[in-house]
Amino acid sequence: MTGRAKRIGDPARMGLATCLLLGGCAGGGLPARMTAAMDAAEAPRAVDWRKVATATDRSRLRGWRTAWMAALSAVRADGKGAVIAADPALYDPDRSLPDPVPPAGTYRCRTIKLGGQGPYGLTHVAYGWFACRVSEEGAIDRLEKMTGSQRMAGSLFEDTDARSVFLGTLALGDERGGLAYGRDTQRDMAGFVERIGEKRWRLVLPYPHYESTLDLLEIVAGP
Repeated sequence: MTGRAKRIGDPARMGLATCLLLGGCAGGGLPARMTAAMDAAEAPRAVDWRKVATATDRSRLRGWRTAWMAALSAVRADGKGAVIAADPALYDPDRSLPDPVPPAGTYRCRTIKLGGQGPYGLTHVAYGWFACRVSEEGAIDRLEKMTGSQRMAGSLFEDTDARSVFLGTLALGDERGGLAYGRDTQRDMAGFVERIGEKRWRLVLPYPHYESTLDLLEIVAGP
């Protein structure tokens, strides 16, 4: 459970909502992973993210702590430890409070990239603020970064009382829409959403495919 009251809908509505969120409704059919997750359901229930996530993304999520430690070590080794010390709530890998999913609404969000890939990668890059949105679609929430040159969109699945799982895809540049999840490994995104303070959340993305060892999307209340 995510800590909020669990929203229950009929199985068809849950399947349709998740199909729309994961971008797999072309032609009117559910993605294979969603069909597997939903079949044989005798009563409405939450979708198990493990049955939706690709094998690659399950592996990335299992390695979240290793990614955190490697990224923080790289930042400190680069002489930027003061950045971490200045915001312990954001950079503490064990900081997760109850009610991990932001309420539906519009937020400000910014991306922080930690532990650059390759010998010349930057170990800490903090981008400016952009617009994010959380919306409710049936039994599953949707998280979108709506502006910027790198935009993510995906579904939030129940995991524990202190975190939810994000599965989505990345859109770049002037692309008008993202690919269906699972179609392109390099565009798939997987992470955990956690609440780290009053009206403050983060999306933790271990081992992103581009530029860094760990990405954080800081999410705060506000237009």
